[in-house]
Amino acid sequence: MLSEIKLKFASKENKRLLSNFVSLSALQVANYLLPLITIPYLVRVLGIEYFGLLSFASATIAFFCIITDYGFNLSATRDISKYRDDNNKVTEIFSSVMIIKLILMFLSLFLLTLLVFSFDKFSKDWEIYFLTFGIVVGQVLFPEWFFQGMERMKYITYLNILAKSIFTIAIFVFVKNPADFYIVPILTSCGFIIAGIWSLFLVRKEFGIQFKLQDLKILRYYFYDSWYIFTSNFGVNLYKNNVIIILGLFTSNSIVGYFSISKKVIDAINSIAKVISRTIFPYINNKYKEANKLLTAFLLKVGRVILLYTLVIFICVLFFADYISILASGEVYDEVVNSLKIMSLVPLIIALNIPAVHILLLCKRDRYFARSVLIGAITDLVLLFVLIPVFGYIGASFAVLITELLVTILLYYYAFKLIKLKI
Repeated sequence: MLSEIKLKFASKENKRLLSNFVSLSALQVANYLLPLITIPYLVRVLGIEYFGLLSFASATIAFFCIITDYGFNLSATRDISKYRDDNNKVTEIFSSVMIIKLILMFLSLFLLTLLVFSFDKFSKDWEIYFLTFGIVVGQVLFPEWFFQGMERMKYITYLNILAKSIFTIAIFVFVKNPADFYIVPILTSCGFIIAGIWSLFLVRKEFGIQFKLQDLKILRYYFYDSWYIFTSNFGVNLYKNNVIIILGLFTSNSIVGYFSISKKVIDAINSIAKVISRTIFPYINNKYKEANKLLTAFLLKVGRVILLYTLVIFICVLFFADYISILASGEVYDEVVNSLKIMSLVPLIIALNIPAVHILLLCKRDRYFARSVLIGAITDLVLLFVLIPVFGYIGASFAVLITELLVTILLYYYAFKLIKLKI
């Protein structure tokens, strides 16, 4: 058995796949687990109300992260992977994507300003939203899509972990009482921005790619090429992040704080599936020309592995929710435990999306992907506005579960339809 595993990873291609998986796994640890480490401390020092405010601000800023990402995490990864041996083409893609993202960043800042100073819910804590916006700046500067497309994630993983670990430790050093709540978004934003700046240095040093201004025609092409993926991502994140915002509109910051704890735990678990998805995407994008049957078989094989580990996670979350609440927040909160139990199936449902999503994207059926998630986003909005005013955080938890299930059904409907046509 051991010899078979070694043989599978003996080739240069498979070694690179394994290396990317390990690097992306470490990166997701930095992105999801490091913030989880600070939650019990922040809840105790700041109180659940201030923690809820920070969570509400983060959920708001997450929408601007989606606008500036504009689907390039998939489309640009796909293009870089395809032309990785053509330095001129890679330079064109890199420069075009960075220009578009910078333009979208300034547009997002303008929209945030309008939002903050137009509604009392936002204006009374306006500085928190602008301080948290530093996350958007850092994500714009950080070309994760470039390293994914080149299948060289190790170059930026260590830097990310180092930067975010330092600023995570800084939270324990500088945040000592409720009055220090504004320091949290400052430190978080600094971690993202420093990692972003250094990653751009690595793009130039390790790959010889320099930023160049591009013609408007070229920029227009890359802008429209990512449109369907952008609408898909916006739809996905609409129903992933608007639950916090709508819950905040109908309930208190304290309820938002409790629900955010359980949501962060579920999101951290979901990051495992994200690692697998982002690791195999550039790999199978290169292999797609070989055979549709090989592609489908590979993805379905990955799906079986995902099903196994997510079933184990589902059982653990369902039966050990009390202990997870203690680990994540320092105490057993009924609101956290109940939300975790209701959403315990979500990681399983999301992980099972991977084969269907990749089949649609690699066959250039972005519009079917977009259609599925937009239907899910609309359904989620309806559910949230109906369930939250009546059932509070319980309604929010069920809305998350139902929406993810609906999106999964739609994705597989289109994927199986496409496979049938290909065969």
